[in-house]
Amino acid sequence: MKMEQVCSLFEKNGMQNVSAFLASGNILFSSDKTKSVLKELLEKVMSEYFSYEAFLFVKDKREIESIVSNNPFEAHPEFHIYSFAGTDGIEKILIQEFKKSVRSEGEEAKIISGNFYWRISKGNTLNSEFGKILGNKKFRGSFTSRNMNTFVKVLKKM
Repeated sequence: MKMEQVCSLFEKNGMQNVSAFLASGNILFSSDKTKSVLKELLEKVMSEYFSYEAFLFVKDKREIESIVSNNPFEAHPEFHIYSFAGTDGIEKILIQEFKKSVRSEGEEAKIISGNFYWRISKGNTLNSEFGKILGNKKFRGSFTSRNMNTFVKVLKKM
């Protein structure tokens, strides 16, 4: 799907100041609607327009600030750091899955202020045992992950 189409769809449904960011499914916009109303509306129109079941996670600036400021891991050139957005309580499920997995050297996960953070060595994101759950169908629609660099860049654009 093209981000230009997504932005147009958001605008047609009342969102203002709409822009795609990093072509990775991050859409920045403003609205007076509540997050729950936005989620329901935008999932419906996205699903209808693109003929697939859309799952969206709507975060406001305060939540993005919290994700960025509570990151428990220091940046390191040999590691990626991810945070996850998802359904209520998903962080507890993710930490349980992480604790059951075999970890690579330096791989860590923490929940801070209700946000799940994961640190993994570069090159091992999808090869790690925990990384393999990211595409597991039983979690479809439950969460999405973003590199912390993306959260920082999104926050700067807000």
